[in-house]
Amino acid sequence: MITDPKQHWENVYATKSETDVSWFQDSATPSLELIALTGARPGNAIIDVGGGAARLVDGLLQAGFEDLTVLDLSRSALDAARHRLGRKGQGVHWIDADATQWRPERHYDVWHDRAAFHFLTESLDQNAYIESLKQALTIGGHLILGTFALDGPEKCSGLPVARHDAESLSTLLGPGFSLIDHRRHEHQTPWGSTQRFQFSTFRRAS
Repeated sequence: MITDPKQHWENVYATKSETDVSWFQDSATPSLELIALTGARPGNAIIDVGGGAARLVDGLLQAGFEDLTVLDLSRSALDAARHRLGRKGQGVHWIDADATQWRPERHYDVWHDRAAFHFLTESLDQNAYIESLKQALTIGGHLILGTFALDGPEKCSGLPVARHDAESLSTLLGPGFSLIDHRRHEHQTPWGSTQRFQFSTFRRAS
């Protein structure tokens, strides 16, 4: 259990540059491909949970999406993304919050999370996250969860993680979510090592 996750992530982004973290991607191609798989259109609302300073929002803006939200524990990470995007990011909704405690004020068509959920190693936190998800995601909407695979790293940024496959995520989410796609992805870190990810895409049925 992380005693103070917000302090941990604020420290990470205050002491490291955007490209000096293992999860950095020049382009969020795997996530963009999965969002396209859902059939999402530019008018749909998309939230990137744990998006931080990641570049998915850049790719979505370039693809013509306008109703975008990025949620992260770290204000420093969000500020880095805002600074990078400049005027292009003025229409993005930036939310500094913990997904396990956040209560959404609106609904979204796509909930995307690459590498945030796997830091929740306690069932209490996992269930709280899923409750926020259920309040936010529309019926018929899509959930994309990217986590470390079962043979992926056991720790990241000095913290333990819960590794998953499509079956374990389906069990946690329950019968209201239908699995429509699952695939592995080998992410190359900026220093050349490989991290094995599992991406699972669900459609919310109820």
